[in-house]
Amino acid sequence: MVGRNALLLGFLHVILVIIQYAESSYPYPDGTGNRDLSIKASHIFRSNGVAPINALAALTGRRSRIHHVTDYGADPTGRSDSTDALEQAIVDAFTSPVDGHLNEGVPNLGGAEVHLDGGTYMISRPLRLSDISGGNFMIHGGSLRASDDFSGNGHLIELRSSSSSSLYEYITLKELMLDSNFRGGGIAIINSIRTTVDNCYISHFTTAGISIQDGHETYIRNSFIGQHINIGGDVREKDFSGIGINITGNDNAVTDVVIFSASIGVMVQGQANMLTGIHCYNKATALGGTGIYIRAPGLTQTRVVNCYLDFTGIVAEDPVQLHVTGSFFLGNAYILLKSVKGVASGVNIVDNMFAGDYTGVPIVQLDQSNAPFQTVDQVVIERNNVRGMVLKSTVARGSLWKNGTTWTLDFSKVLLFPNLIPHVHYALHAGSASSFPRHTLRSVSRNRVTVQTDVVVSATVHVSVDQTTVGGHI
Repeated sequence: MVGRNALLLGFLHVILVIIQYAESSYPYPDGTGNRDLSIKASHIFRSNGVAPINALAALTGRRSRIHHVTDYGADPTGRSDSTDALEQAIVDAFTSPVDGHLNEGVPNLGGAEVHLDGGTYMISRPLRLSDISGGNFMIHGGSLRASDDFSGNGHLIELRSSSSSSLYEYITLKELMLDSNFRGGGIAIINSIRTTVDNCYISHFTTAGISIQDGHETYIRNSFIGQHINIGGDVREKDFSGIGINITGNDNAVTDVVIFSASIGVMVQGQANMLTGIHCYNKATALGGTGIYIRAPGLTQTRVVNCYLDFTGIVAEDPVQLHVTGSFFLGNAYILLKSVKGVASGVNIVDNMFAGDYTGVPIVQLDQSNAPFQTVDQVVIERNNVRGMVLKSTVARGSLWKNGTTWTLDFSKVLLFPNLIPHVHYALHAGSASSFPRHTLRSVSRNRVTVQTDVVVSATVHVSVDQTTVGGHI
């Protein structure tokens, strides 16, 4: 009996040695280092010619949570269709042993991975996660390319389920190069929570590089997105279309991302989103492009911080709680506040830099073609520095020396909103006068301030004005 047990243990030891040898990163005896030429225990058995059965799992009851798509027959050269193989790898990953739960009803898959093994894979339909709920899962390490017959309405990877509940949590898409082949989009994240897109390169889309719809807390970072691959100055720029990142939802963040070609760099249609360190040179404003379009009128609650708007600007519709700061606007790029119902409230545009070509382009502009701004409340535009563009602000200061009885200072070229000065401070300095002239603020109209004295006097009038109001109406 002891001899039989020793023999069985010896057999298991041999199997384990073969598996360790097959997974080694050192060269194999043929000198190629190609793991496909090695004897690998997990290749011994296959189910229906596609999904492998791990021999170690059969002997020990345990199996790896890392699913290499080449083990499923995926073609890493991209010559043949690998859709079925990749889908099977995803299905198997979602049947990994469960390590408790994340959000209610979302099983923890324990860090299951679909590994693309550094290959390029052609797919003919979107890769969708299983309808089985799951979280703590990653797809990474390779390239996907849409085939010529890929559906033009889909995305290469879709976190999309037939259920209306949030089935997916803590899904990571990392180190991927996605080529949509002008047959749709790159990534669709729908009704998912705590999703990460990290270090991805997405190109040749017609709809959106990344589309976020509903859900909660998608984080996109360290990625490059563009419809056409270029480094600026592309002769096709006037024809760029699509959206780099389309956010329709709340509480998402985009950090350290480059949008190098698209009609709109980032579209925001939701609240409490954070954009940081984005470089947009997707399509120049002069050619009809927009770097960041915030389409959340009436309740914006969006922060744009430390971004680089390169010949393309920002548009915000009826902004309510919008913060733009620490950003650089180059090439006459500007911020446009677009009226829908005439509301601008809680807007901070402060501490930015603007550079242009001295053709008279204002740094902040109003679009009142739909309706005039009637409610302007707590709008602060100041401390921006300008070179080659026209400064616009909600605060202004001026001084005027004159010998007379009337001093008028015109702030209409600086103030953003027409005919709006709710706050005025002035001082009259008549240093050489033999008496103290009586003076008054005579008029505030059309962004002009007039101060008048009762006698002729040689004096300097200093005036500061502020368009900031609390609960104000024009």
